[in-house]
Amino acid sequence: MESITKNRQPPRVLRQIIERAYGPDQVPDGDDFAVELGDGYFNIAYVLTLRSGRRVVLKIAPPAHVTVLTCERGIMRNEVAALALIADLTDVPVPAVEHVDVTHELVDADWFVMPLIEGATLAALTDSAALTEAGAAGLRRDLGALNRELNGIVGDRFGPLHMPGFGTWREAFASMMEDILRDGERAGVDLGVPYEAIRGDLAAHLDVLDEVTEPRFVEWDLWPGNVMVHDGRIVALIDHERALYGDPLIEAGFTGVDLPDFGDPSDFMRGYGLEELTPAEQTRRRLYSAYVLVLMIVETAYRRYPDDGQYHWARGLLSGLMELGGR
Repeated sequence: MESITKNRQPPRVLRQIIERAYGPDQVPDGDDFAVELGDGYFNIAYVLTLRSGRRVVLKIAPPAHVTVLTCERGIMRNEVAALALIADLTDVPVPAVEHVDVTHELVDADWFVMPLIEGATLAALTDSAALTEAGAAGLRRDLGALNRELNGIVGDRFGPLHMPGFGTWREAFASMMEDILRDGERAGVDLGVPYEAIRGDLAAHLDVLDEVTEPRFVEWDLWPGNVMVHDGRIVALIDHERALYGDPLIEAGFTGVDLPDFGDPSDFMRGYGLEELTPAEQTRRRLYSAYVLVLMIVETAYRRYPDDGQYHWARGLLSGLMELGGR
């Protein structure tokens, strides 16, 4: 996916990064050692082949001069923190961080490297019909179980891992929503519904957020595109930059409860061990879906995608969701 947040670097700089991370004896010859991964929407990612032949993945945060959403400031450090937590406290498979650099000496942004995970994403396998219906359903159930294990990590405050946080989920989520709404207003983004209508809807239902009293580790961005599969099993979960302490119901796997366009959540929910939501949980889930749609609409202005398909799609879904909430 093309975006102005992609911080591309020439071979000369990529060789310097390899030298810093792995030593001068691993710097390859020539300029064909780096292949850009095109699936990401935010960071640039390369597969680098070291002199030894070993392949690793390099992720570089957006250029310093590019304006990002409020929730995206410093999120590469958030991802590194998330990976460390998951590796230390769970058996969920994630890549190891082999080197992280926040000095901005070689490039104008944070970067880190990790091993290349062999396999394909669950999204790619599903789209290519490489999985049987039963096989895909089984993997979605496995994903639900892994997601539940991640949610077993308990924090001491609500909000992103790399920030001070909030004492209540009500404060944390209200801040998240206000940040993205202000981002949209600054960029003059038309959401298709009034900004004040979204603020009013949240204010009217803040009480349901008070049911969430324990800060749980939440991946939030665990879509099928971030699930690596090899030989019929999940071998790694990737892209943890949006992790936070919050309500597990905000997880991406539950989004289809309100928004069928995101896929049937039944298999995921069975694997997770939650098959029916209470009325209060349904209201919370709708607020979280509104948030993700506002985010998807507003980010198109900041990233300057080459087409407006995501903008119109998410805008239509948001209008329908707000109508549903008003009934």
